[in-house]
Amino acid sequence: MSYTDGQVSAATAAMDKYRGCDDGEVGSALVVVGLSAERTAKEAQIRDDMIRVAHRVGASIRQLGEVSGLGRKTVTAIVSSDARD
Repeated sequence: MSYTDGQVSAATAAMDKYRGCDDGEVGSALVVVGLSAERTAKEAQIRDDMIRVAHRVGASIRQLGEVSGLGRKTVTAIVSSDARD
């Protein structure tokens, strides 16, 4: 597998963003936590977008709550909000 200089620079910048001045295990752990948090936030946005789509085409709040593992109040708040608030 090969990477471009731009990809390597972007990865290094992302790691430095979370590592700060901590080296060793602490810095590495901070990088993993930070990158995981970014991914989780992105996946939650995608999930919420798909919940809105499913509701718009006929899925009930109950169905969406069951398949997403979210409570009905949370699902209701998601479908009531505009995408990407």
